[in-house]
Amino acid sequence: MHITCFSIYICIRNNYAVHSSMTKHERNLSAAIHGATFGRFLFPMGQFLFPLVLWLSNRQQSEYVDYHGKQVLNFQLSMFLYSLVLGLGSIPFLLGAFPDLLDGNFSPWPSLFTGHGVHLNFDLDSATFPFSLWPLGIGGLLAVGIHLINLTYSILGTLKANAGERFRYPLTLKFIR
Repeated sequence: MHITCFSIYICIRNNYAVHSSMTKHERNLSAAIHGATFGRFLFPMGQFLFPLVLWLSNRQQSEYVDYHGKQVLNFQLSMFLYSLVLGLGSIPFLLGAFPDLLDGNFSPWPSLFTGHGVHLNFDLDSATFPFSLWPLGIGGLLAVGIHLINLTYSILGTLKANAGERFRYPLTLKFIR
C-alpha cells in the first residue's frame, strides 16, 4: 500500500512539474496556433496564414510553441496536398461522366454572326450515365472525410496544447522540420 501511494505521489508530482515548467502563456499561444486554422472560414488560405504568422512571431520564445507551430503547419499542408490530389484525380472522371459535354459550339459569349451561344450537351439518356458517376461519389465522400479529419484533429490539437501536452497529428507529412 505504501509503495502504491508513493508511486501515485511521484506520478502526480512529475505531471505537475511538466505543467508548471511551461507558462500559461505558452500553452495559450500553442492552443491559439491550433485554433487559428479555423481562419479558413474567414479568409482564403487562412488555415496557413494565421498559424504561420503566430508561429513565426513566437517560435524563438519557446520550444513548446515552436513544436506545435510546426505540427499545425505540417498537418494543414498535408491536408491541402491530399485534397489537391483528390480534386485533380477526380477531373478525368468528371469529364468521362459527360463525354459529349463540350460537343458543339462552345464560346463564353454569343457569336455576333450566328446568334448561338454556349451549347452544353448533357446526354442523360445514355445507359452508362449513372454508372459513370460512382467515382465522383467516392471522391466526394473522401473529400468530406478529409474535411472532417481536419476539423476533428484541429479541435483535439487545440485542447491538448492548452492542457500542456505535446500533440502529434496523424497522416502528416513533414514539410517543416
